[in-house]
Amino acid sequence: MAITAQEVNKLRQMTGAGMMDCKKALTEAEGDFEKAIDILRKKGQKVSASRADRETKEGTIVTHVSADGATGTLLSLTCETDFVAKNEDFVAFANTLLDLAVANKATSVEQILALPFENITTAEKIIEMTGKIGEKIEISHYEVVSGEAVVPYIHSNGKLGVLVSLVNTNGAAVEEAGKDVAMQIAAMNPVAVDKDGVDASVVEREIEVGKEQARQEGKAEEMLEKIALGKLNKFYKENTLLSQQFVKDNSLSIAQYLDKVSKGMTVAAFKRVSIG
Repeated sequence: MAITAQEVNKLRQMTGAGMMDCKKALTEAEGDFEKAIDILRKKGQKVSASRADRETKEGTIVTHVSADGATGTLLSLTCETDFVAKNEDFVAFANTLLDLAVANKATSVEQILALPFENITTAEKIIEMTGKIGEKIEISHYEVVSGEAVVPYIHSNGKLGVLVSLVNTNGAAVEEAGKDVAMQIAAMNPVAVDKDGVDASVVEREIEVGKEQARQEGKAEEMLEKIALGKLNKFYKENTLLSQQFVKDNSLSIAQYLDKVSKGMTVAAFKRVSIG
């Protein structure tokens, strides 16, 4: 049967697929739009499968903070090329996925993928988008942070995002301080808020490295533990957020900077996500 240009354009508007793909799908479906959509989705599945082993090192990060400022969410949608990552439709899709996740109080990528999206699941919609764009697309990260006040930050390239949760704000305006701390996290990549948050395996490794370094320097065996603990304290100072020197004012640690902004204010938690 003959497929009109109007029909092709209608299917294109419905699906976002290319004109030729829409014409082929409608022809194969004998003008049945639902069947044609399924055919396009199946094409997307084939594209997705053929690109399953491709790396997604480009993409965009989007954030959302609840109206009361107490819950922040961050989602990274990744793809294969920078060209796609900067595409308005791709960025809009990332924001749509985040809005869907927030509306449904999702706590993981798996939950987002299982959510209904129009008349299919989110996982199926991503496959559909893969077919439309021709690149592997995936939700690489989804983070939720709650607290007294959550502040987001996205680096100018859109590939690095941070959520930071502040407590003991005492009603102070925290937006600027929160952004300063989030930028610190983006730049310095701390391993934890403070030494209590450092994983035990990391502590053990740092102690062993410190001992071996001291041993190589010819230090006495009975001194190794003490020297290693000294090196561990230096590690804490350089790699835990509250102990780090504030990049905007090296005379202050992050803990001191926050206390200066509002007595007792500190960081409860943070998440840092980077693409590539």
